[in-house]
Amino acid sequence: MPGSVGQGSVEKQEEELRESTPSGLSFLALLSFVTSFVAARAFATLNPHVVVVTSGIHFHHFWYGLIMVVAGGWAGIVLALPTHKRICVVIFGLGTGLIGDEVGLLLTFGDYNSSLTFFFFVIVVTVGSMVVLLIDRKQVEKDVIGLANHERMLLAGLVIAGVSALAFAADIYAAGVAILFAGFAVAALGALWRRKKIGRGSP
Repeated sequence: MPGSVGQGSVEKQEEELRESTPSGLSFLALLSFVTSFVAARAFATLNPHVVVVTSGIHFHHFWYGLIMVVAGGWAGIVLALPTHKRICVVIFGLGTGLIGDEVGLLLTFGDYNSSLTFFFFVIVVTVGSMVVLLIDRKQVEKDVIGLANHERMLLAGLVIAGVSALAFAADIYAAGVAILFAGFAVAALGALWRRKKIGRGSP
């Protein structure tokens, strides 16, 4: 029926434009931070001697994190759609994870394995989790678990693409390009899935 199809399409678009609360966005950022931090720490632990040095300059992965933080923060200010804001939050969280993994190195001017890094990680995760959950646990569950499957796929693709920064920072460009394209492919599938559902007006 045309009326029901049109109504379903409107309801679907309203779901796509559903705003996330500050608690939900904070949880997405924290989850992205933990994912990025753990991936960076695991990669560096398994490949301790793999570094990129060009003209005497050592390119640490916190530089890639800094780029993500700046890009995600700027885009989050400029873009207005709720879906775009969630994407920006994930990118921002990934960037802070890459930077956080090298906090010890930055503070000690060279000691990557400094206990300061783990102290920083525990503080961020503990305080962040407490703040997010204490503010509004039910709303966080609704904001995160209630995301449509295609948006989850889109955000997962961005996480995969973000992890490619570790391969680039380790001078493994072939793997970095492969991971980057794999992430973009997953994100693109999520975006196409979203368009298809909106066009169909599926519930």
